Amino acid sequence: MSTYRAGFLTFVGRPNVGKSTLMNALVGEKVAITSPKPQTTRRAIRGIVTRPDGQLVIVDTPGLHRPRTLLGERLNDVVASTLADVDVVGFCVPAGEAIGPGDRFIHDQLAGYPKAKRIAIVTKIDAVPRERVAAQLLAVSALEEWASVIPVSAQDRLQLDVLAGEALALMPESPQLYPDEAVTDESTEQRIAELIREAALEGAREELPHSLAVTIDDIEDEESLTRVYANVWVERDSQRIIMIGRGGSRLKQVGSDARAQIERLLGRKVFLSLHVKVAKEWQRDPRALNRLGF
Repeated sequence: MSTYRAGFLTFVGRPNVGKSTLMNALVGEKVAITSPKPQTTRRAIRGIVTRPDGQLVIVDTPGLHRPRTLLGERLNDVVASTLADVDVVGFCVPAGEAIGPGDRFIHDQLAGYPKAKRIAIVTKIDAVPRERVAAQLLAVSALEEWASVIPVSAQDRLQLDVLAGEALALMPESPQLYPDEAVTDESTEQRIAELIREAALEGAREELPHSLAVTIDDIEDEESLTRVYANVWVERDSQRIIMIGRGGSRLKQVGSDARAQIERLLGRKVFLSLHVKVAKEWQRDPRALNRLGF
């Protein structure tokens, strides 16, 4: 009888290397929002992959970066505490971009977390020719002696089973940590707030993505409808005007996009009420950060 293994895996890498997309692909369901905007992920989100031979708990974290605000410092703290606790770290670099100072900075940070075994993952291999993938695999291999170096494509679902199998083989012997049907330990309220923020990030420009936060006031379940009342927070009055748009057009679009995603999550019709509010410079204000859940 084969040994059952279970444990925690996290992906690290620069913003936009595909960490959240990779987690969603492995889980087989959207449990983390995705966006090309930096710092889309703002807390540790767990996605659960259950196989006959074991269970992977994937912890999606904010990207490691040099912080410029108190929020940035707190996001880095989330990454540090996650790295201190996980069993395996997957260092992610995209196939089509040369390894640069940002990648090396993150790689160097891993030395501070000797407990975790380390694998390297070359992402987005569907987007470049094979020769480029091969060159990137060599470049990543030169950084250190990894437990495994794995090329993957979340988009085309290439090598995902290989990645899951390699990660699981490095996990400790353990009983199952979550029930078979679990895909995340995020609450429904947290998932809805994130889907609204994802819709708000779409098309947001300049500093606005960093300034967006979402809170839920209330969720009411009726016989054939769920009512969601939520706030989209920004830092300045000028951002509030941008978020609402001319004649409310932008906020309507955000509401429409978010509602479609929430209905998919809940499997029922949704009424969504959004209000845009200002919390002055909340990324730098400890009390505001606490109030907004950071």
